[in-house]
Amino acid sequence: MTPREGFTLGCATVLPGTRRTVDLPVSVLSDHTPVTMSAHVVHGRRPGPAMFVTAGVHGDEVIGVEIVRRLLSLPALGALRGTLIAIPIVNAFGFLNLSRYLPDRRDLNRCFPGSSGGSMASRLAHLLVDEVVARCEIGIDLHSAAVHRTNLPQVRVVPDDPELARLARVFAAPVVLTSEARHGSLRETAARMGVQMLLYEGGEGLRFDEVAVRAGLSGVLRVMFDRGMIPAKGVPKARRAPLDCRVSRWLRAPQGGLLRTYRSEGDVVEAGDLLAMVSDPFGEIEAEIRASEPGIIVGRAILPVVNEGNAVFHLAAIAAADRAEDRIGTWASEVAAEPLFDEDEIL
Repeated sequence: MTPREGFTLGCATVLPGTRRTVDLPVSVLSDHTPVTMSAHVVHGRRPGPAMFVTAGVHGDEVIGVEIVRRLLSLPALGALRGTLIAIPIVNAFGFLNLSRYLPDRRDLNRCFPGSSGGSMASRLAHLLVDEVVARCEIGIDLHSAAVHRTNLPQVRVVPDDPELARLARVFAAPVVLTSEARHGSLRETAARMGVQMLLYEGGEGLRFDEVAVRAGLSGVLRVMFDRGMIPAKGVPKARRAPLDCRVSRWLRAPQGGLLRTYRSEGDVVEAGDLLAMVSDPFGEIEAEIRASEPGIIVGRAILPVVNEGNAVFHLAAIAAADRAEDRIGTWASEVAAEPLFDEDEIL
């Protein structure tokens, strides 16, 4: 067998059967502190797909950072086929400041594919696309809800891509949402480049959610096994197919006040079910929030204080509520029963 060539990223070359963290220069701060985007490359001895796993595109979404940390500790990577590029923190500026944004107040996930001569966000986007995405066949971008909201673990895919839809089922989060990619997002850019990319959402900003972390790591491992990158040992099997949701909407607060929620993420509801009440501080005026249609709650606000028009529940439409409730209940029990992921453990 012909030996594999080394994998070059930036100015570093990673030899087959080795791994290395590579610091890609991004910028220099006003106080002369250098900022890099650090990528960990695992280059297998045997050929296989090139795959990226990114987190921290939004600096306050720390769940993805933890998923990547646990992924890189797994013994299964010792038998890797192909190449894995794992970037736990894409947006180091936001991560250090506990902020979704960059110092120029731009949302990095609206600046792709970027340019080498644009704004700070545009240059960072260009670096990620040019050095990482363009060199891979498949990728998974890890996200959580914004601060003060939480998401049921879910995968989002662009429509009209059968192979991507199949990979989303392999990932096996409880819900797959099919939606057009936002303009300027990494997902949109990857689709235009012909790179198969899944977007994972789970949990909330600036907080760890063990269920969301486990679901994300399990999904990454399943996709890697499906693509022949790692052996079956330690890869959790999905016992239920995810729910396929193609339409979703946000239900909003009809008035400002104090929010009392009666349903949570993962709950399956029927049209007309009472989800929450919003009351003024004196308790004189109360307004109901009811489900507009049968569906599953895939995201919700967690702050008890809302203004009129605030998004409160993200409801994804489903066809059969009773069947969905059974599948979601099974998924939740499977995740709860799985052993803790840790440096010394494998699933």
